[in-house]
Amino acid sequence: MAEPLKNVYTKAYLNNLANKIKENYQEFYTDSFIESIFNTSWESMELKERMRHIAINLDYFLPVSYKEQLEILKKVSKDFYSFEAMFFQDFVEVFGLDDFKNSIKALEVFTIESSSEFAIRQFILKYEDETMAQMKFWAKSDNEHLRRLASEGCRPRLPWAVALPKFKQEPSKVLQILQLLKNDKSEYVRKSVANNLNDISKDNPKLVIEFVEDNLGFSKELDWICKHASRTLLKKGDKKVLSLFGFGKSNHIDIVELMCDEKISLGDELNFSFTLNSKENLGNLRLEYVIHYLKSNGSYSKKVFMISQNCIKSKQKTFSKKQSFKNMTTRKHYLGEHFISILLNGEEKLKRSFILDDTSN
Repeated sequence: MAEPLKNVYTKAYLNNLANKIKENYQEFYTDSFIESIFNTSWESMELKERMRHIAINLDYFLPVSYKEQLEILKKVSKDFYSFEAMFFQDFVEVFGLDDFKNSIKALEVFTIESSSEFAIRQFILKYEDETMAQMKFWAKSDNEHLRRLASEGCRPRLPWAVALPKFKQEPSKVLQILQLLKNDKSEYVRKSVANNLNDISKDNPKLVIEFVEDNLGFSKELDWICKHASRTLLKKGDKKVLSLFGFGKSNHIDIVELMCDEKISLGDELNFSFTLNSKENLGNLRLEYVIHYLKSNGSYSKKVFMISQNCIKSKQKTFSKKQSFKNMTTRKHYLGEHFISILLNGEEKLKRSFILDDTSN
């Protein structure tokens, strides 16, 4: 079993943090800091709770002004990297909301080694105009980490972060940032732009469709952004988006030789295969399958899975797939009749039922 992410904060890690702070602030009580971190509640805390707990203790054991605290932490942060160092940004989020100028400068430093995408959102909520102006400035930076922060920080639906409801409703300020970054030379930044657009598509699909119409065909990098940004709309079978990427009608194609397990046991895999057949080349296809999962109340929920998305220059092609029916923390399976359907360019071509049972009973 993989080690939980929260366990990244070992005693060795935090001792190193305490020692680095002491190098920059001689009055820092390293032993007391460590003892305070590993209190009776530590084991029950999850990752973000542990980050917050570290941030709160940093404030307590650095009894100087907020500005002086930041000067110490900015020097220390250069020796800590990746997501586990986000307690620096969390410190700013908790203690710096009333000091916009110094907090923004600190987040600018901290994001270089560890992204400030979560902390910046509280500043967007409190100082929208000022923060978005700063994001525009960062979008023109020579540093790719700052350019990425300009996009990632204002995603309307950034996972694991506080939502930005105003931008979910009206994302025009976000789109201004993305226009500045859409031709960025960094793949790291372009991926964030695409993810931001995909967020926007969930609440404002027309705006993303307009973006794709305006930007498709100019470069392979921009084409990739357009397609990755459209993944939710493509999965929903939006006809306009499908046509923009060349996934038109598939009436010339038949599905033959479908084979699918009629009954499987909980924990097993559903095996299925089928052949696409046409009198002409199959052509540009987005091929997916849908599992219609039986829910506890007798209704069904659908989940779409990708099989293939490319141009098939042949008249026939066979596909074989399998789908796990193991219970997971994110999905519980219910015994009874389920369904599988095959989608071609967003159109359901056929649907079959199968039974999920439990041979242990």
